[in-house]
Amino acid sequence: MIQLFSDWSDWLPQLWSGYLVSLQVAAISLVIGIPLGLAFAVAVGVKDKKIRIPAMVLVEMGRGGPILILLQFLYFGLPNIHLTLSTLTASVFALAWSTGAYTSEIIKAGLNAVPNGQREAAKTLGLNTIDTFRIIIIPQGLRIALPPLLGFSLIILQCTSLCFTIALPELVSAANDIGSETFQYMSVLTLTGLLYAAVCIPATIFTGRFERHLSRHEAH
Repeated sequence: MIQLFSDWSDWLPQLWSGYLVSLQVAAISLVIGIPLGLAFAVAVGVKDKKIRIPAMVLVEMGRGGPILILLQFLYFGLPNIHLTLSTLTASVFALAWSTGAYTSEIIKAGLNAVPNGQREAAKTLGLNTIDTFRIIIIPQGLRIALPPLLGFSLIILQCTSLCFTIALPELVSAANDIGSETFQYMSVLTLTGLLYAAVCIPATIFTGRFERHLSRHEAH
């Protein structure tokens, strides 16, 4: 047991460096992907086919294509058309695309959950459709969608582990490097899992409590 903790203390700096990369990629992907999800949610609901159909195609590709395939396509596939992305850029684009595709449904459900009375009240006040959507519907819809968006954010953090397949130096890649040097895969992967859990478990508890708090507030 003493030897195990000694190994962990030796490995932790390298793993922590990879973990910071994972957190960075997840954060950037969410910052890009969630607004993209809002744009998709709005675009698939418009009447203009020139906007709706491309948005639907992008959403279905993002949802239907596994993140691993999106990563491989952006990193290995685009060079065939003379467009080369770095591992970081390809990782962010793939995860942001998937985030936008999946969160579009979450955000769309939140927008649809806003009571019709809010729209009627806005119309009574003389607000046009765009202002009603921007001032009334979007803020309330995003508030409703916030708990599932927080839960999805944890999934994206975990999905950064797939980026090791394109040589991004994230947490799992660092763990794999240590394992290949020491052949102590079980020990290093256990520590890797604990690092993920150190963020995901508290965040899951917070998300659940936050959702219950919002539910009580809405009930009143």
